[in-house]
Amino acid sequence: MNTCVSVLLTVYASVPVILYLFPWILGHVIYAHLLRLPFFVDLSRPEDVLNNTWNFYLNTEEDISVGVWHTLPVGQYEENDGREPGWHQETLGDGHPVVIYLHGNVGTRAIHHRVQLVKILSAAGYHVFSLDYRGFGDSSGEPSESGLTTDALFLYHWVKRHSRACLVCLWGHSLGSGVATNSAVKLQEQGFPVEALILEAPYTRIGEVVESHALAKFYTFLPGFQGLLWNILEQNNIVFANDENLKTLTSPLMILHSEDDGVVPHHMGLKLYQISLQTRRRLNTSAEVKMISFSARHGYSHNNVYLEPGLPTMVGSFLQNLMQ
Repeated sequence: MNTCVSVLLTVYASVPVILYLFPWILGHVIYAHLLRLPFFVDLSRPEDVLNNTWNFYLNTEEDISVGVWHTLPVGQYEENDGREPGWHQETLGDGHPVVIYLHGNVGTRAIHHRVQLVKILSAAGYHVFSLDYRGFGDSSGEPSESGLTTDALFLYHWVKRHSRACLVCLWGHSLGSGVATNSAVKLQEQGFPVEALILEAPYTRIGEVVESHALAKFYTFLPGFQGLLWNILEQNNIVFANDENLKTLTSPLMILHSEDDGVVPHHMGLKLYQISLQTRRRLNTSAEVKMISFSARHGYSHNNVYLEPGLPTMVGSFLQNLMQ
């Protein structure tokens, strides 16, 4: 019994030491890109999980290739079924809005809840681009905050070039919400504000999510542990500061957050909503800001907002107002 207790105490005490000596470990935990779920899915064959989808790759930087799925609106696919690969690109600019889906950590663009959301958006009449950032899925390279943002920006510019005047919306889920707001800030600074921004289960900043994790709470009473976490994040250049980004962003925004989210607490989404409202008042802009909270009784938690029957109507109303 004493031996077991000693082992447990040793393991417990070793975690802060290991993080201090090997700060890159925390980065791997945050991105969790090595967990390439689901297993045994060939990402070059999206038709195995999404019939109306074309797979292609973009070189976002030298020696960096990222995998992308382009899912067409359901009606378009039915009209053009049987044509050669590559015709998908020609369908952009047909008047259908485009959603660039920036997913969270862990796994690939083929994970079940991501595929289900894309199916819903496709059925609602949208082109959807699902991106696996560098280091994720079949994309090359290693993830970093600047790298993920570069990948998203490259895809955004590629889509804008090919979609002509169609509305393009950035949709960021969880970790992807930080990628989305980082990208939106850069585009706004360049004079090309994003036409629509949807944040699903967004956090204030990634360090606060790490602090709120159940495992981290075991160490919060240790002197200096929180400072250690923030120092490690700074060493890894991992910030993803949605709160700071939304203090300057003026793009139309919709936030989706479940009250029973066990990964990113619901109060973070509420805080971002308040920050955005304050930004509108301070900058005297009328750009729309919406916050949709889903009751805990639905059990949507962190990944399952796609189960909401009214989701297509909510998204459609938001985007349709912008198109008008």
